[in-house]
Amino acid sequence: MYREKLDPGLIKDIENITKIGAIPSILNVICRTTGMKFSAIARVTDEKWITCVSQDEINFGLKTGDELVLETTICNEIRQHNKPVIIENVSQNEQFCNHHTPAQYGFQSYISFPIFRKDGRFFGTLCAIDPEPAKLENQETKELFELYTQLISFHLDAVEELEELSSSLKEERHIAELRETFIAILGHDLRNPVGTTRMCADILLKIDLPELAKRQARTIKATSYRMQGLIDNLLDFANGHLGDGIRLELSNNNKALKKILLQVVSEIRTVDPNHQLEVKIELKDDVECDHNRIGQLFSNLLGNAIKHGDPNKLIQTEVLSENGQFRLMVLNSGDKIPEDKMISLFKPFFSSNSENNKSGLGLGLYISSEIAKAHGGNMKVKSLDNKIKFTFNMPTKTVSNNVNHQ
Repeated sequence: MYREKLDPGLIKDIENITKIGAIPSILNVICRTTGMKFSAIARVTDEKWITCVSQDEINFGLKTGDELVLETTICNEIRQHNKPVIIENVSQNEQFCNHHTPAQYGFQSYISFPIFRKDGRFFGTLCAIDPEPAKLENQETKELFELYTQLISFHLDAVEELEELSSSLKEERHIAELRETFIAILGHDLRNPVGTTRMCADILLKIDLPELAKRQARTIKATSYRMQGLIDNLLDFANGHLGDGIRLELSNNNKALKKILLQVVSEIRTVDPNHQLEVKIELKDDVECDHNRIGQLFSNLLGNAIKHGDPNKLIQTEVLSENGQFRLMVLNSGDKIPEDKMISLFKPFFSSNSENNKSGLGLGLYISSEIAKAHGGNMKVKSLDNKIKFTFNMPTKTVSNNVNHQ
């Protein structure tokens, strides 16, 4: 096998030629147009002449990877002077009638055009031979060979560029998978210490301590809620990009849904006890959903409202289920969101670059949007002059493939 005796660079050059789907047609057209019965593309260096691809109708015997002694070929001369060679009839050609190459290989007609890479480097030749004379000294044949050598050069560059892009893409994917796996592992490992921190804060709040100490315990507890929210969002993002997606545990239990929503409000008030929250929950229709995921979505929207909204203005929330539709709305006061930022709000790692957002990961709204999609619903945002409204809508009966029914 030629792969055992050639260096990797030459092997790669040959394989790149064989990847060009048009090559067999090019060689066939050359044979049919010129009447010659052997055509080939040769890789020619200062040491070797190697067959890349050939069409052989005279049993010349050269297949992909086969070599000729470089010094016995006219292509070696073409490599030196970079000009094509055309011989219609060796016996009548003053320059080549006594040349050693036609005598050694037994051909009477010969044509070979150099192939140059885009950067000007000599690659090899597109050539044809035949034991009989052939009519080659005409403009059509010359233009045909010029066109095909340029086409081969173009395709060689395209093949190499595609391979480089593919290699880079594989490397980027590998790095991304490692990064997201690390995020997932880190998120799981952080859950236990965060839970322990919250539990310790709860114990401290039950003990008769000075007010200053209790304030610190409440701060620790509030911080643990925020950390838990960040971890949950990180895990959801990592799982989604690793192929697991947002998985749902569906059930019809409005009582449990309302309990979780009120628990979220309680946690948010723990994090920011001074912010006014108005909560309206009316669940007239049964809602089939993942209660914990809806609670996570609600928590993200409320956390976003507190972070970016006016701290002195009321945050209004409304949760309704009626006429086959479930709607969850969060309205807060704040600066108008620019149009160029509106289209990116639900993208991962998006940051508004505001002073209030320096500690955020930019995943909350993205995860909320993914939860909405998993339930067959959608997230919408409206920004007026001094009001920002996020709305989640979904059918009361969820249609999703990525679910487990309880």
